Amino acid sequence: MDARWTSFALWGLGLLWSGLFGAFAAASWQEGERRAVRVALALAAGGGLLLGAGGLLPPIVRAGLLGLAGLSGAVFAALFFLPIGKVALGNDVPSRRFDERMVMFARARLQPGTPNYEAYYRQHPEHKAGDDSTRARPGLLSPRARFANPFLFAAAAASFEVTEALHQIVDGPPAPRRETLSSEAMTAYLKSLARYYGALDVGVTELRPYHVYSHIGRGPGEWGAPITLAHTYALAFTVEMDFAVMGAAPHAPVVAESARQYTEAARVAVQVAAALRNLGYAARAHIDANYRVIAPLVARDAGLGEFGRMSILMTPRQGARVRVGVVTTDAPLIPDKRDLRFAAAVVDFCNICMKCAETCPTRSISFNPRQEVDGALRWRINPDTCFRYWNVVGTDCGRCMSVCPFSHPDTAFHNAVRWGISRSGFFRRVALWMDDLFYGRRPPTKAPPAWMQVDAEE
Repeated sequence: MDARWTSFALWGLGLLWSGLFGAFAAASWQEGERRAVRVALALAAGGGLLLGAGGLLPPIVRAGLLGLAGLSGAVFAALFFLPIGKVALGNDVPSRRFDERMVMFARARLQPGTPNYEAYYRQHPEHKAGDDSTRARPGLLSPRARFANPFLFAAAAASFEVTEALHQIVDGPPAPRRETLSSEAMTAYLKSLARYYGALDVGVTELRPYHVYSHIGRGPGEWGAPITLAHTYALAFTVEMDFAVMGAAPHAPVVAESARQYTEAARVAVQVAAALRNLGYAARAHIDANYRVIAPLVARDAGLGEFGRMSILMTPRQGARVRVGVVTTDAPLIPDKRDLRFAAAVVDFCNICMKCAETCPTRSISFNPRQEVDGALRWRINPDTCFRYWNVVGTDCGRCMSVCPFSHPDTAFHNAVRWGISRSGFFRRVALWMDDLFYGRRPPTKAPPAWMQVDAEE
């Protein structure tokens, strides 16, 4: 009886092993991850055959194999709960407000010979040579850019045009009659409304001085004018960028998708802000090229994610594959809290991963540990070399997003891995090894959806 039980146990383990990796191979096929399919099928077949054949070995050998399997599981469980990879978050709150005029996107809009151009570079001569070098490149969406595609660039430009048209309705006077709810009910309603309009995740934070830019650098308003924002709360939300399209980074599809999601974030923000004003509350939408707040920083404090090595927001289920929208208001809201366990997991994982830094075409992402920037401990990319590359290829690149292990699709397999990453330093190291095994240390650029594989006829 015992001998038969050991055979059945090994065959059962073999079936479980093969079924698990077979299912992962099927899921990877749906995701277009061909390398992951091959590795998963090899593991499914190899492990299943070995365990299945083990059921035919002598009883003492079968018992030894089962004992080894049990011991391996026990060791893994023990290591899972050991305090491996503990990190101190340190202070990550900036000590001062940031001037939007210094943002690379704002500097790129300065026209040589204009008063604003002369004024800025008198104050910041250290930026002039690099910025002029960037201006000499073909430019974002330029037909002369390396990855120019007239059809997909036209689609991206259309989205940017819609977003720009929404600039005129980000703000306005509130209705004279104010409708009231408790803070809890108002918060729940606005979060549900944002999701109804198309938001993915939604959070609330108190509006802090360091959230707000100090001076206008882009969008409507006088360039260089001081910014005052009397609102007390900010509602932040994310919209998701398509996984399959982002896999084509840094080619033309990625800028079409990026621009589309900027428009989606703008549409949601403008609608939520307008709804609040219709209820009698002051509210402003903050959208692409017309921000008064640092949207990713607001989203972080609203509990939507944390900053990783890429220096952009990393969310728990989509990684960096999101765009962020913000609405500030004086409506009474209940702030959310940051998940500090997730924050520590991101810092530890980014300490050991470095895939984004290794894959970045311009090495704009640092390999170094976090450093203090404006009083806050964080990673900081080189925005100038990053943006200059955009102006060479004509897209907003996105390679760092596409290779990040956090950016896999929001599915059961990947979410199980994310769950382990958020809870165990040992598992984070196993997960990174698995990601390299299944997807490669430098995952290749993938083909976009078929309809996007279009270009002008010669």
